[in-house]
Amino acid sequence: MKQTAFITGATSGIGKATAEIFAKNNIRLILCGRRTERLLELKKALSKLTEVTTLTFDVSKKEEVAAAINSLPENFKQVDILINNAGNAHGLSSIQDGAIDDWDAMIDINVKGLLYVSKAIIPQMTERNNGFIVNIGSIAAKDVYPNGNVYCASKHAVDALNKAMRIDLNKHNIRVSAIHPGAVETEFSDVRFKGDTEKAKAVYAGYKALQAEDIADIIYFVISRPYHVNIEDLVVYPTAQATPTILNRA
Repeated sequence: MKQTAFITGATSGIGKATAEIFAKNNIRLILCGRRTERLLELKKALSKLTEVTTLTFDVSKKEEVAAAINSLPENFKQVDILINNAGNAHGLSSIQDGAIDDWDAMIDINVKGLLYVSKAIIPQMTERNNGFIVNIGSIAAKDVYPNGNVYCASKHAVDALNKAMRIDLNKHNIRVSAIHPGAVETEFSDVRFKGDTEKAKAVYAGYKALQAEDIADIIYFVISRPYHVNIEDLVVYPTAQATPTILNRA
């Protein structure tokens, strides 16, 4: 039976690359994001490979999350794989200089958004005693680095929630996994530096960063293991990166 995957943050980066590799492997897709035009472009491209539907909503708005998921067509209502990918970083300031709006955005999307989407989908998985949840974390979930404060805290929360999900859902036969990437060359840094392209480019200068496709390939590997196998926690660095702050730049 063909599986259906629900991917948040599907309009770019890791989410988009994951949608592409899933489509190539005949997994039906529910693509979610805030940018309708990008979602529709991706749907058009991937519909040549698999069945695709889209949902436009902001994961940080619980009413939008519930309404969007409730609106799914009947043939897409069963979600077998949930990829909690939507996330962001805003700014890179010390705790004393950080902007409260940036803090709110990171906690609302990275933590509360993950919870809202999971809360809407988990009940059908527990009812079936079957399902797979993959939470996309970060190396910021494992280490705290200068000026990372609230972003690191939000990803530490994802790490804790991943463990908590595995414990609480164990009796329901549901697999839960987290993947924690290091430096991945996506639009992530453009968002963190609020459109300052030069600052964003500098993050990836002088070494070969991970690409979105690298992480998508790993996500597909994780979800395609036999059902008795659960890769619970996986940290992925580019070869040039030793820690969040130690990089072997040319």
